[in-house]
Amino acid sequence: MPQPTRRTLLALPAALAAPAALAQGADGRNETRLGALFPFSGNFALLGDESFRGLEMAAEERNAAGGLLGKPIKLVKGDATDATQAVAEVRRLMASEKAGAIFGSYSSQVALPASQVVELQGLAYLELGAISDALTERGFRGLFRTCPAARDFGRQSVAAITEVLAPLWQSEPPGIGIAILHEEGMYGQSVATCQEAELKARNLRQVEKLAYAPRAADLGAMVQRLRGAGAQVVLHTGFQNDILLFFRAMQEASWLPRMVVGAGAGYSLAETATSIGPAFDGTLNIDFPQFEINERAAPGARRFAEEYRRHYGSDPRSGHSLATFVGARACLEAMQRAGTLDRDKLRAALLATDIAEGATPNGWGIRFDDKGQNTRAQPCLLQWQGGKLLTVGPQAAAVAPVKGRLGA
Repeated sequence: MPQPTRRTLLALPAALAAPAALAQGADGRNETRLGALFPFSGNFALLGDESFRGLEMAAEERNAAGGLLGKPIKLVKGDATDATQAVAEVRRLMASEKAGAIFGSYSSQVALPASQVVELQGLAYLELGAISDALTERGFRGLFRTCPAARDFGRQSVAAITEVLAPLWQSEPPGIGIAILHEEGMYGQSVATCQEAELKARNLRQVEKLAYAPRAADLGAMVQRLRGAGAQVVLHTGFQNDILLFFRAMQEASWLPRMVVGAGAGYSLAETATSIGPAFDGTLNIDFPQFEINERAAPGARRFAEEYRRHYGSDPRSGHSLATFVGARACLEAMQRAGTLDRDKLRAALLATDIAEGATPNGWGIRFDDKGQNTRAQPCLLQWQGGKLLTVGPQAAAVAPVKGRLGA
């Protein structure tokens, strides 16, 4: 089976052929209907919508080149912010909307229950942004994830301490007091569990581990405990509102650790940096590749941002749209090669996908293991400097050196 090359992944194909028998759906619609399940409302709406935009741009790119399976793609949206909504919406997408496969979802608490329903219905569920390790550990045949997993975030956040901060501070890593702070939902628990295991494996000094409710109103008590424990580095996994509460509580306590290392989500949003102000400068972050990145490592990120501006009239709000564009593009290509949305045939096409690292617009490659996890997607080390989220690692992707302290 022919594989996509760097050329096909970075430019629109001239034409896409599909079997004539697939040109008309069983329900009479002359379109290929695909579900798009994201949190379009509630606390996660901004990043849910940003994630959807990457999928939308990938679908529109393919439609401009001839469509999918001989028909234009129609994305049918489902709005889910929790497990109950996820189950109801994904059932509606499959039954009433006749979606032949489901894309999602940014949120692990949406992805896990929704993918289980889709698996039982015999369709494919294609995850573009949720990172919980549990997602790909259930032996599902139709589930594939194009983005990194929580274990990648945990490993790289700890590596930032030992390989970046310790040399800058001229400190021995075992002497640095490290605390883990996380929201107690699936996302926070997944990353924190991996961080704790990584700290233990590297024989580093964990001084505290604290969890809080996702809708916490104040983190003042948590900050006092971190201060009392002598935390020099805080590994924080939370959403935008949590981050605002955390930095506000630190300002009220007149205390800062030497460094905060975030794990994506609100740590990648310009709105977060603007709301917190100069105290946020220097914050490190592990996340999907963002737009301030060396073009040689992400050959197409700049062009994607330009297309995004033309399409939506504003700058991208996060690298989540770029990540979902890259993932969706590879999945749509596999659908076209499979010639069908049949789960088993699509599975074979996805498992045969072999895209080298550096051959997609954000630098990821695509190669799925038998659990459906893309093994060639890794997060980057980022840092807020002068109001911009700059890539500072790995070295090939970096556009600036790391600052060793918080605050402007």
